[in-house]
Parts: sequence; structure tokens; C-alpha cells
Amino acid sequence: MSEKNLNLMIIDDDLDYLLQKKIELEGEGFTVKTAENRKKAHELLESFQPDVAIVDLMIEDMDDGFVLSYELKKKFPNMPVIMVTAVTNYTGLEFESVTSAEKSWIKADTILTKPVRIEQLVREIERLT
Repeated sequence: MSEKNLNLMIIDDDLDYLLQKKIELEGEGFTVKTAENRKKAHELLESFQPDVAIVDLMIEDMDDGFVLSYELKKKFPNMPVIMVTAVTNYTGLEFESVTSAEKSWIKADTILTKPVRIEQLVREIERLT
């Protein structure tokens, strides 16, 4: 159980994934809001400021996660962004945000490969906050 009462925002076009992660993270003591696309995420941000954003890489368009991470970091520079993706499973391509070159275009603090276990996600949230 998380000791911090953090506000989380999850953006993913997979509605089953959104519901599952929302339930799991609320069970860990977090407040969770969800959005299924970039437009809904921006609408949510008008009334909700997350402490951490969890963003899928491929939402509606293949690069939506990169674009949304960039937009979130521009608006909230200190807010951790966790990118989750299954793209490696489909393409074999791996993305990391470790080097300064990678961080210059991948505006995520960490990238996790789906499926993401709740323990792994909570550990990353706590590490980044």
C-alpha cells in the first residue's frame, strides 16, 4: 500500500487495460483518473493536476504517446511521466529514456514494457516521486 496519496493519470486506448490499472492502483491508495486519447487527456487536465502520468505509446496514432509526453512535460516539467508500451512485442523495437540523446526526444522518465505488473508500476511511481 502506497504511503503517498498521489494523483495519477493513465492515458491508454485499451479500455480494459485502463479499468484494470485504475482498480489496481486505487487499491494501492492512489487517486486515479483515466483518458482514452490525447484529446480527453487535455480535457481532464483542465480540472485535474496529476502527480504522475502513465502514458501508452500507441494511443490513436503511433506516436501519440511521444507527443502527449512532450506536451505534459512542457506544461508540468517536474511531473514524472511513465510510458508503457507493447510495441516491443509487436515490432522488436526497444525504446529507452536513459541517455541525454534519448531524453531529448523521449519525454518520459521511464519506459515499461506491457504487460506491466502492479508491483512494478507502484515501484516506479514511488521511485519517481
